[in-house]
Amino acid sequence: MATSLQNELSACCAPLVSEAISAADAIALAARFKALGDPTRVRLLSMVAAHDGAEACVCDLTEPVGLSQPTVSHHLKILVDAGLLSRTKRGIWSYYAVVPGSLEGLAATLAAGAPAGS
Repeated sequence: MATSLQNELSACCAPLVSEAISAADAIALAARFKALGDPTRVRLLSMVAAHDGAEACVCDLTEPVGLSQPTVSHHLKILVDAGLLSRTKRGIWSYYAVVPGSLEGLAATLAAGAPAGS
């Protein structure tokens, strides 16, 4: 009877995928997705990526999102901490750019988990 149950269980359960991401990679990936859990941050990331030279000053981003400069800076800091944007300071202004490969990395992760034909 035990053999019959084992055969039944093995027939319904596929083996685990050996290419699953590590615990450390899952933590980093979750932080990126958490940063993108806010619509304002998604918009800011999109605006920076689409801006001339793929870089934008915080002063260029406040009006389009309709938020104060400190609030926009807070959202941008979260994106920097998540590894999606980089920040450079020039004089009194901060400029933000998309970290090379960060968006492609998110897209590849999502694509790897999608079923074939999706």
